[in-house]
Amino acid sequence: MINNPINRRVHERFQVNPGYTSMALRVHPDETEFALEGHVYDISEGGVCFELDRPIDPGQTVSIRIDLPMTGEDIGPGRAVFLTGNIVWCDLEEPGASRMAMAVTRFDRAGDRERLIKSLTTGHHLRVA
Repeated sequence: MINNPINRRVHERFQVNPGYTSMALRVHPDETEFALEGHVYDISEGGVCFELDRPIDPGQTVSIRIDLPMTGEDIGPGRAVFLTGNIVWCDLEEPGASRMAMAVTRFDRAGDRERLIKSLTTGHHLRVA
């Protein structure tokens, strides 16, 4: 018998190179600066998997600035997109940096959603199952 789990994702995920996809985060409502820095592992229109040196509790509202990798194409004003959402899980099992995921609740600037989609669909990123 083949185990065939149902994919509940609404949006396609794309793997990015963590070494080239930096991000910064601020925790609501306490922090006003994007002071926590980390790296993105995969991203979709609806969520982001990333790591930071400090774990963030699930349920916490955060804003993230993601520096999109250069693809040789103009993707709008600057390479960054700004997202707000909630932490949905945080893995504390592995030593070192904490890997976690955020579900996106909004794109913070006009055009950020479109810039992200355009960057992800250029063919430079692998789709993740």
